[in-house]
Amino acid sequence: MIVARTAELAEEHLGAGTLSCPRRAGRLTKWGFGRRRTIGSHGTATVTLRPRRVRCSDCESTHIVLPTALQARRADTTEVIGQALLHKANGLGYRRIAACLHRSESTVRRWLRRATPKNLRWMYQRGAQRLIAVAPDAVAELRFVGQLRDTLSVLCAAAYWDPHRLGVPDPPWTMVGIYTLGRLLAPPG
Repeated sequence: MIVARTAELAEEHLGAGTLSCPRRAGRLTKWGFGRRRTIGSHGTATVTLRPRRVRCSDCESTHIVLPTALQARRADTTEVIGQALLHKANGLGYRRIAACLHRSESTVRRWLRRATPKNLRWMYQRGAQRLIAVAPDAVAELRFVGQLRDTLSVLCAAAYWDPHRLGVPDPPWTMVGIYTLGRLLAPPG
């Protein structure tokens, strides 16, 4: 999987030949589309997407290009999943989170289980690196205690400073999707 800020930006890079394979750094070319997906957004709203499939000219492997507003193998947007994690960091249980987001309890429980200590540390490091790059003066002391709240704080701080310093117009959860490479939740297993 390859993540891009937007599907349009990915198409632009593909057309220019500047998108490279994550395995071999070979040039990627268009190779059709993945299956059509309906992704849950706020409340009962949905987004329908047919992601671009690309193929490496060197290793001949294929990849799906996914916008960072969406998460790999998830039927909900990055923003919805991020909101669930924020609610958890603020002390809500999975039942109340499910009710707030209009999602099933089993879905929310699955999301919360994927916020593993290892994944939280990785996301914290990614967010801290980005925050230091865009706003070094905003960082007094970064300390990871291993909590979901620490991780989300540093990711959201970076997402706040990016538009202010660099003029990037994307929504905060899209920026968080960029920092986490489309992996806001740890993969199963």
